[in-house]
This record gives sequence, C-alpha cells and structure tokens, in this order.
Amino acid sequence: MPLTMNRDVFITCAVTGGGGTQDRSPHVPRSPEQIAESAIAAAKAGAAIVHCHVRDPETGAPSRDLKLYRELTERIRASDTDVVLNLTAGMGGDMIFGDVESPLPLQGSSDMVGATERTQHVLDCLPEICTLDCGTMNFAEADYVMTNTPGMLQAMGGMMTEAGVKPEIEAFDTGHLWYAKQLVKDGVLEADALVQLCMGVPWGAPNDMNTFMAMVNNVPADWNWSAFSLGRDQMPYVAASVLAGGNVRVGLEDNLMLDKGVLAENHQLVTRAREIIERMGARVMGPADVRDKLNLKKRAPK
Repeated sequence: MPLTMNRDVFITCAVTGGGGTQDRSPHVPRSPEQIAESAIAAAKAGAAIVHCHVRDPETGAPSRDLKLYRELTERIRASDTDVVLNLTAGMGGDMIFGDVESPLPLQGSSDMVGATERTQHVLDCLPEICTLDCGTMNFAEADYVMTNTPGMLQAMGGMMTEAGVKPEIEAFDTGHLWYAKQLVKDGVLEADALVQLCMGVPWGAPNDMNTFMAMVNNVPADWNWSAFSLGRDQMPYVAASVLAGGNVRVGLEDNLMLDKGVLAENHQLVTRAREIIERMGARVMGPADVRDKLNLKKRAPK
C-alpha cells in the first residue's frame, strides 16, 4: 500500500527514562528539578509532549516515589512554557529470576506491585497522558521479565480511563497491538487510542523497515501513533515515522548521542528532529494543537 506522509507532526521527548543510563552521560537528569528543567527546554525546542520518569536524586536510580512525581509535575505546570505531560506507568512490573536451575525465589531487585500502586502517581498527579506497556516482554538481560499480564492491563487501563488520563499504548511487538485492540473492544480503553511503536528494543520488534511497516499496518486507521528507535537509529526513525504517516519520539531515554562522540541534551535532540521534520515539508505541532488532536484536557492535580 502507498505511504501517506504525515504533514502535521508532534514530537514527544522522552526526558530521562528508567534505564541505567545515569552514569553514562552527565546530561541525564536525576532530580525532579533537573528533569523539569530538561523537559521545559525540550518543549521550548519544539516538543509538544514530554514523557517523564523520576529518579532518586542522589543515585540516579529509577524510582516510583510519589513525592518525586508530585514535585516534577508541579514544576512543569508552574512553568510559563506550555507542554503536554506524559508520565510513565511502566514501573512496578519487574521480575528478576534466579539462575536457570533455581529461578525462584525472585531476586531482591525485583519490583512487583499491584495495579493500584503502579498507577497511584497517575491518579494523584493527573497528567494528560500516561504510558501503558501493552504486554509482557523479555529484555536483553538474561533473567529479567517486564511483566504486564492481561488482568493487570485491564485493571490499570480501566483506572487510567476512568481518571480521564489517556493511555499511550507502548507496543514492543505486533502482539501488543493485537491485545490493545482487544482492550478497546472490551471498553477498557477508549476508541481514539494513542500508540507508541517501540522499535529495536531487545527482544521485541526488530529494528528493520519490514517489521516497522508491519507494526504500522497493524495500527487501526482511526488511532494516533508515534514511533522511535534506539541509539544511532533515533533520527532515521524520525524520518521513517513521518514518511509512514506517524509522529516521532526522541530523547535521552532512548539515545544519549547527538553525533559520534558528542553527548546530547534533550533540547538538542528535539531541535535535530524538528529540522528533519520541517525539511521534509511537514509542520511541527504545538501542545494546544496536540490536545485538540488527541482529545486531551489539561488538568490540575487533586
């Protein structure tokens, strides 16, 4: 089928992530103040949406601390720079097994909690968007499993929808899109769903154009979608996503480098993505236009 290029594109900046990148670049923000400042700078550079995790301010380790989320949210909302807030809800499903002969008990670094605890910061801070990792997946680590059972996704998705927060479906493979459609069919998610296609994450959808287009072709025509890839492929996927009719995500969660040997800051990655989009003849959307497109409502916390 012919490609239909997207002429009105929104950029999401994934500001800090929850991976172990905090010691690989001094630009990976740690404290709520640093994350908010980086998010605001990305918004000024052209990101309509900022996707945020929180980290322990001292160690940089990923965190689920509700106080950190509250501080981050308040700092972004207090800024004079408008931006759509997207908080992660991907943490709390980490299972780390023992060795292959004695997988149980789970290792102490596992982080498994219930649906309510996994979404508590979302219900408290009321961002416009939050992520919903739509399936269980093996990552590159030998004994680590990202756990999102159908029951857990039904519960979390229902809580998000009831709170008026739009879930951003994180699809790491085609089966995740298959189940997302079922969640819409079951009424857990609303029909105008939002999808993030996550390419090249071991061991999800491989990072090649055939697989990418298979993912794109499995997104319903009336859904909105965005895509990203990792490392050196981040910017090529900006062009690929626009060409295939989607939106784009860049940021330090997925890529630390601006050029070979040059560590990036979030606003620089957004600026680079904006240049690519505009040189392709497309327009970069602002947050107000994105709210209209995605049926979002800017809200204050409880």
